[in-house]
Amino acid sequence: MITKLLFLAIIVGCALPTADAQTTTINFNDARPGPLPDGWLGGVTGNGEAKWEIVADDSAPSRPNVLKQSGQATFVWAVKTDAKLKDGFIEAKIKAIAGNEDQGAGIVWRWQDANNYYVVRANALEGNVVLYKTVNGKRSSLPVKGRMFGYGVDADFPKGRWSTLRVDFSGNLFAVTFNGKRLFEVEDDTFKEAGAVGLWTKADSVMLFDDFTFGVR
Repeated sequence: MITKLLFLAIIVGCALPTADAQTTTINFNDARPGPLPDGWLGGVTGNGEAKWEIVADDSAPSRPNVLKQSGQATFVWAVKTDAKLKDGFIEAKIKAIAGNEDQGAGIVWRWQDANNYYVVRANALEGNVVLYKTVNGKRSSLPVKGRMFGYGVDADFPKGRWSTLRVDFSGNLFAVTFNGKRLFEVEDDTFKEAGAVGLWTKADSVMLFDDFTFGVR
């Protein structure tokens, strides 16, 4: 009976609970191509416009659909308004398509509003992964735990290929994993309360997202 229910859940697809009842994976397959589905809010930090849309993509880890962001703004975000976590994790498949100024894709947690949240992003042009806090609309990078200087951690994020970005957060400790490798940890006490979780891009980045997973650990 369990096997049959799991099979049916995979066929229906989009908001799919995994074996952990507190974990949800969204693969955008139960929504028609078009704007953000119900339960999502999109916007910007700074200036510009967001353009989030569900599109079909043959390369999607969970075919047929992905979420695409092709608008241009200082920072662009989309959050699940009905999913607010204090401690837990987020994971997403990300793919860089284009961008002359930037090619950054990230995941957001403890999002309070358009100007206040945490984000960790991978950048295909810079070849690194960096964790930031955005406070009153101003973004600043946070230092890697155990290291006095530096800007994030170098990591290969090849354009045109899918990668997996993950952050585990508990209290003031955040652990970042990229393509299955634990990269670094950060400690920060700015946002202590639960907040929305979501996705993020910067400037003229054109990015694809799939298998957005979040939950409590």
